[in-house]
Amino acid sequence: MARVIVDQAVYRKGVRGPCGDLSDELEALRGSPDGFIWIGLKDPTDAEFDHVREELALHALAVEDAVKGNQRSKLEVYDDSVFVVLRPLHYTDATSQVETGELMLFVGEHFVVTIRRGDTGPLGQVRARLDRDPGRLRHGPASVLHEVMDTVVDGYLLVDQEIARDLEEMEESVFAGEAAVETRAPSTSSGAGSPHAADAQRIYLLKREVLEIRRAVHPLTEAAQRLAGSPVPFVPVEARPFFRDVADHLLRITDHVESYDRLLTDILSAHLTRISVQQNDDMRRISAWVAMAAVPTMIAGVYGMNFDHMPELHWTLGYPLALAVMAVVCAGLFRAFKRSGWL
Repeated sequence: MARVIVDQAVYRKGVRGPCGDLSDELEALRGSPDGFIWIGLKDPTDAEFDHVREELALHALAVEDAVKGNQRSKLEVYDDSVFVVLRPLHYTDATSQVETGELMLFVGEHFVVTIRRGDTGPLGQVRARLDRDPGRLRHGPASVLHEVMDTVVDGYLLVDQEIARDLEEMEESVFAGEAAVETRAPSTSSGAGSPHAADAQRIYLLKREVLEIRRAVHPLTEAAQRLAGSPVPFVPVEARPFFRDVADHLLRITDHVESYDRLLTDILSAHLTRISVQQNDDMRRISAWVAMAAVPTMIAGVYGMNFDHMPELHWTLGYPLALAVMAVVCAGLFRAFKRSGWL
């Protein structure tokens, strides 16, 4: 069990102290209005989490979700605790991808249990900040819940900015002229074989990143609004304005994500239309050259037949005349196609 417990401490009047046996500590905190235990776990199994579950009397359904992981962001209220699932996001500059983690919190009257899965999670920073601010910890477990949610949402804002920047680059790439496409840096092609194929692949990947953000943000918005406007056990009324601020940030991010998704759809449609127009231009050019090649082929085919009695067959100027007719017809076709824009 010790290897999954990242940190545990008892907080009395916002001051951190060592944590002994959970049963004894909880019993000592029964009459303390602002004292609580904060236990931090990382990737616990069912057996490793069993001791904490029994001591804190956590609900079986919430424990099952915490052990299995891979949950959507949500807020669930049980008799003796509130269960919150968060999906922190991290933007990786090297790959321009969004990594998703998982944080879960059990919030009770005198305890907070935080569970982190994966390496994406800000809990170490949160605890360090709160340890330096006893005044906030005086408000009990709700202060930890707010700080964790606020930190996760701040991470969403950073990811939102990076995605917006990627989207601007994508617009410039797709709507640039042919000269810009040809001179684009090799790293943007990703080995896709052509600039157009690389653009389509990048649009698809960016849409997947936007979808990943939506899956994390949208359900959490509902939970934050509930904490901000409805009675939730172990969350005092004076804490609601702080959660309202978190909900406002989430709503702003949700609006951005929706606009990103619509814009990416429009960009993809414009990109495919541009490819279709380019293909039509290529087909017209090919058709024009085929038409010009057909005339000398036809003439040469006629005069290549093995007949004795053909016009101008024994005429001295027949061969130069045939070549001249080919050249004149091809030049006329070339001029006509050039005027019409086919070449």
